[in-house]
Amino acid sequence: MNDQYLEMATRWWGVFGGFAMVAIRITVIVVAAWVITGLLQRAVRRLRERIASRMDDRESSQRAETLGRVVRYLIAVVISLITAMLVLSELGVSVAPILGAAGVVGLAVGFGAQSLVKDYFTGFFLLLENQIRQGDVVQLGNHSGSVEEVTLRYVQLRDYSGNVHYVPNSTITTVINMTRGFSNAVMDIGVAYRENVDDVMAVMRDVAAQMRAQPAYGSKILADLEIAGVDSWGDSAVVIRCRIRTLPIEQWGVKREYLRRLKSAFDAKGIEIPYPHMTVYAGQDRDGKAPAFALRQLQES
Repeated sequence: MNDQYLEMATRWWGVFGGFAMVAIRITVIVVAAWVITGLLQRAVRRLRERIASRMDDRESSQRAETLGRVVRYLIAVVISLITAMLVLSELGVSVAPILGAAGVVGLAVGFGAQSLVKDYFTGFFLLLENQIRQGDVVQLGNHSGSVEEVTLRYVQLRDYSGNVHYVPNSTITTVINMTRGFSNAVMDIGVAYRENVDDVMAVMRDVAAQMRAQPAYGSKILADLEIAGVDSWGDSAVVIRCRIRTLPIEQWGVKREYLRRLKSAFDAKGIEIPYPHMTVYAGQDRDGKAPAFALRQLQES
């Protein structure tokens, strides 16, 4: 009886033993790949956290986060490809012809999907050259907003209205980063022609100095108000251009608060903020013998 069981076991192993060994090896390969992927990604994550903890500025920390995410993605892709080739080899499938066919297919796909290939190349250099980081406010062509995610395929933006924009990297030709290093709150201040420009500039400087002296905004402002001068003569206003240097991404809040305070200061000083108007001369010559009267055009909202 024992001899019969032994013979049956031998026959069973001869039929199914090879399949069992292949299944065991495939299982070991998959589990090992899963463990190695987890260990490497965890190591990259800890390394990124250690590097970020030693960085004082927010920009470098954001760059480390972005690069760490891309490295973890590349680790998963490379190990998955190696695992697939090993599994096919265990199944008795020759890998060499597959690699050759994959090269031909990849070449054909490369011609047919050039934009996809360009996406990855452009995304790689965007990250390598540190042009865009998570948390930056950028303008990419006709799209602008805060960067939520940077991948090798696309850049995800969220605008002020809450809309999410997915911009393929292949379409990015120019990057305007509005939060790199420092920002400038640029303002064009219009006053009536009858106002003294020097007095207006003095009021502008006083408002900026008072604003910078307060802790709530002083920590965001990096320099005193810089007045470029009279920028243009408008139809109804003298336009004075100025700017305030701020921390990155703080320029819009500083600009709104400065304009609010400047409006109150102009009202207190009696400085006129102009609105469109027209002066009509009903006379005979250019010497001003005929009196002039003004027709004021009020803009209807």
